[in-house]
Amino acid sequence: MLSIKDLAVSFRTRRGTVDAVKGISLEVASGETLGIVGESGSGKSVTSYALMRILDAGGTIKAGEVTYGGVDLRRASEREMGDIRGREISMIFQNPRAALNPIRKVGHQIADVLRRHSRATAGDAKAKVVEAMEAVMIRDAEARYHAYPFELSGGMCQRIVCAIALACDPRLLIADEPTTGLDITTQKAVMDLVTSLIRARNMSAIVITHDLGLAAQYCDRIAVMKDGQIVETGRSVDVFTAPTHDYTRRLVDATPREGASIRSLLPAEARTPEPPHKRSTRPLLEVRDLVKTFAGKSGPVHAVKGVSFTVNEGQTVGLVGESGCGKSTTSSMIVRLLDPTSGEIRFAGEDLAKIPLQKFARDPRRAQIQMVFQDATDSLNPRHTARASIEEPLKRLTNGNGAARRARVEELAELTGLPGHLLDRFPHQLSGGQKARVGIARAIAVNPRLLILDEPTAALDVSIQAVVLNLLADLRARLGMSYLFVSHDLHVVRLLCDHVVVMRGGEIVEQGAAADVMGAPSHDYTRSLLEAAPNPPSRKTAA
Repeated sequence: MLSIKDLAVSFRTRRGTVDAVKGISLEVASGETLGIVGESGSGKSVTSYALMRILDAGGTIKAGEVTYGGVDLRRASEREMGDIRGREISMIFQNPRAALNPIRKVGHQIADVLRRHSRATAGDAKAKVVEAMEAVMIRDAEARYHAYPFELSGGMCQRIVCAIALACDPRLLIADEPTTGLDITTQKAVMDLVTSLIRARNMSAIVITHDLGLAAQYCDRIAVMKDGQIVETGRSVDVFTAPTHDYTRRLVDATPREGASIRSLLPAEARTPEPPHKRSTRPLLEVRDLVKTFAGKSGPVHAVKGVSFTVNEGQTVGLVGESGCGKSTTSSMIVRLLDPTSGEIRFAGEDLAKIPLQKFARDPRRAQIQMVFQDATDSLNPRHTARASIEEPLKRLTNGNGAARRARVEELAELTGLPGHLLDRFPHQLSGGQKARVGIARAIAVNPRLLILDEPTAALDVSIQAVVLNLLADLRARLGMSYLFVSHDLHVVRLLCDHVVVMRGGEIVEQGAAADVMGAPSHDYTRSLLEAAPNPPSRKTAA
């Protein structure tokens, strides 16, 4: 169905020409799902944009052939490509909220595609839109027709994007990181839905992802990309169990899975003995009957309902559950970014919930609880260098002079593995892993006793995630900190956490030792989370 031969794509930049894709060749057969995997910057998305002819102004297809159903897409006119996009080849973009127009109703956006390709008229457009929404399992589609993107959850926006992509029954679907940012059960629901529709309609698909577990579960064949080149292709089971390229082996080993250890995620040459961390039975944080209620249009919204758990000194507690279950609201109250409606937050024996937010900002105990935020990019000031970002809490919460602060920043950079020459760079000049290190260095700058980590590795490539997780394990052992680790990735929680708290609908449905909760869950909801987690096959190693 699709043939790509010797495709090369370059971009003009201020520093010269950058070769993003370097002569790759691929084929997609009718009815096949091809997975393209690799880390950020490997050229995965650029390849898909090139075959759709939607590169930005600086991008150029330098060489190669892209043939779809006998049509040379490189030489097709823009009018011909306008007919092909959406009708023959459609695309699910990485960020569903960015792909949707924020000021137009989602029903109208689906209707645009149907009317553009003469699949609907003004008279029957709404009925066909509702039908398209129902096909992607959107409940109460009539009511959702009039919703704006900001009124829908991330998973629901992803379903709308799927409805737009599938509305005209295309023969080839390109899904670019279709589950990024989705919780584990929504991710499974979206991928199950997409694959079932592909099979029912006898479509072909290209799934672009850095999640190797997802690729193993849903793709027939895998192509591994690195630095704009394809380094390995093959059947999914062969690529994961017997990879032939060193880069593929590193990616497979770095993917968290059942039975892995935190050190096994690293390359063999980087594996050192994991330092033991001291745990105590003495409570550091005690959350008791914590409640948070927000005012809603149709009455109060109960975001957190009587949550209680304990974090002991030196312990790592995992807080898991789907999006909207109350995890982030709970952690925001603990770090005192939100006032609780009721309940206690006892830290080192004192109830912090009684202290108003404005007063707590100047309280000496402010430094004892710090947070690493989910999005490393958004949590850093784009106008501040890495040095300034790390130094900021030292200025606000300590009395040290400039020389002492500079020395402390250098020490923190070394502690978190951030090269010193990067300290004077701005966030846009740093990679995702480097920005994550800046966020961690900033959080531990004032020697906190409790570190709250809100999805700290959610958007990172697997190899960078492996390094960050091992860094967190080492810092915990060296500095004696306690962690509250908020995540929906159960394989990561299994690796790092001693105790697990499972939340659903603002309530705790199960908690206990990580080995017990993960190995023998007592609640159906916990079992459903574990079943939804993709678990790639382990790589066979030589005896």
